[in-house]
Amino acid sequence: MVAVTSARRRSVSVVVHLVLAVVALAFLAPLLWLLTAAFDADAALSAKVPETFTLDNFAQVLSWEQSGRPLWNGLLMCAGAALISVVSAVLCAYPLSRYQLRFRRPFLYVVLFASGLPITAVMVPVYSMFVQLELIDSMLGTTLFLAATSLPIAIWMAKNFMDGVPISLEEAAWVDGASAMQALRTIVLPLIVPGMGVVAIFTFITAWGNFFVPFILLLDPAKQPASVGIFTFFGQGGLIAYGQLAAYSILYTTPVVALYLIVSRSLGGAFNLAGAIKN
Repeated sequence: MVAVTSARRRSVSVVVHLVLAVVALAFLAPLLWLLTAAFDADAALSAKVPETFTLDNFAQVLSWEQSGRPLWNGLLMCAGAALISVVSAVLCAYPLSRYQLRFRRPFLYVVLFASGLPITAVMVPVYSMFVQLELIDSMLGTTLFLAATSLPIAIWMAKNFMDGVPISLEEAAWVDGASAMQALRTIVLPLIVPGMGVVAIFTFITAWGNFFVPFILLLDPAKQPASVGIFTFFGQGGLIAYGQLAAYSILYTTPVVALYLIVSRSLGGAFNLAGAIKN
């Protein structure tokens, strides 16, 4: 009986590993094409070892107009959206986490519903509102809307992080005469810095990969971010510069990877409340 059970477990383990290998291959195949096509002078849609290794694809996209300005625009808008979203999420999540508000549960349900609302469903009224407010072709207006699209899930994440901080720490500060905002600034925020880093990274990556919103709201090519600039490599009649597209895609992913490495190294990746409460 034990042998049969062990054999069955091994069979299940083999099947699980095969499925995971197929999933990993599905994710690695596009990356393999990206790395090979970027250095191939005759890059095509299929992944293959470059017959002629070249850096011309990077040389053609490494210019201020082609990649520098779109990357800079994307950094400005996405960093601004991340900052606005984190600050707003903290201010919204704190009363939801610490006070028994009358309409807290309905409000959280509304926030949860808003987090699953597709952008395409609201772009028509948003575009109309931007026209009336004269925010079309405004990087500031686009930044605010990118922050608003990530705010619902950011509120949920910030609230969950704050729920992990014992309220007794704030009560001790309140006894000493600290206000709610002072307790938030001096007690809660230092303890949830890793969590806010997660929210910031999530917001930044979500905004960085957003093509639809800046494509609709920004008309001037000089103001469009890299997520829209990548569209220029798709020419007319189905003609695509695959080598330049791959090189530009590598440059496009570099800020996100660098941000993740910097934040993960600086934050340490975990909360540490040890010693905060004395039994």
